[in-house]
Amino acid sequence: MTHLNVPVHYRVLSERGAGGKAVAVFPETQGNLQARAAAAGTPLSVFVQAASGAGVALRVFTPDREKGSSDSAAVAALTHLQGDLLDVAEVHMGGESLPAQLCGGEWLLRQGVPDVAEQRADLSPIGLGAGQVWVAGLGRPTLVAEVADLAALDAFMPDAQAISNVNRATGTTGLILFSRGGAGRADLSLRAFGPLRGFLEDAASSNMLACTVGVLGASGRLPRDTNLLRAAQRMPGQPARLSVQFAEVAGGTEGNGGTEVWVGGAAMPLA
Repeated sequence: MTHLNVPVHYRVLSERGAGGKAVAVFPETQGNLQARAAAAGTPLSVFVQAASGAGVALRVFTPDREKGSSDSAAVAALTHLQGDLLDVAEVHMGGESLPAQLCGGEWLLRQGVPDVAEQRADLSPIGLGAGQVWVAGLGRPTLVAEVADLAALDAFMPDAQAISNVNRATGTTGLILFSRGGAGRADLSLRAFGPLRGFLEDAASSNMLACTVGVLGASGRLPRDTNLLRAAQRMPGQPARLSVQFAEVAGGTEGNGGTEVWVGGAAMPLA
């Protein structure tokens, strides 16, 4: 017998079992979904409206509101339903449809081809000085800057007002800081900030990781011998590990060439 108020809990995109995001997966959509999400004890709850071999329909909630879409929630739901799905599926949530694929036991969702442009900017208000940066976006422009090394990335202290001012000055809405390499054989390490989007720092952002990979592709720094990367997102106290698949795409008639990016990772059930 299924108990409506007892979801299956997952830890998604975690770093060796720590950090990441906790998600409650409900296999059906009966009752008051908002109340059930509020009682789940997790930042995200995902309800499965429908599932077939080729696709799933999901509704995602925080304890306070319906969120619309969340890649972390989708990864949890896909993992929960994996035995009933093909290795390629379509995810419907929040009015969006996203292709997903199973890769090495992990579900990845297509983020798209980020638009990337180089520019120079003064980052001294946030303590990083002036230099080359990039504006990358998948619907929302994000400022992307490389720091010297992992120590500099970890030492960065975000100031919401200073980041907001830099975003306004550059016509962007978010900030990504990254460095190459990282602990645990990571190919790429990053932190993601978005006070203009309603959060100071995100623990695991598929969108912002995809923007970073787009910058590496635009600057010719993606590896030639593989199409896979491991990324460590290093929000203090809440580390995350994400997987990336990428491919170079031609410009075509619309001039939208660049790097197509898929992002996802592992979801582990919690006792």
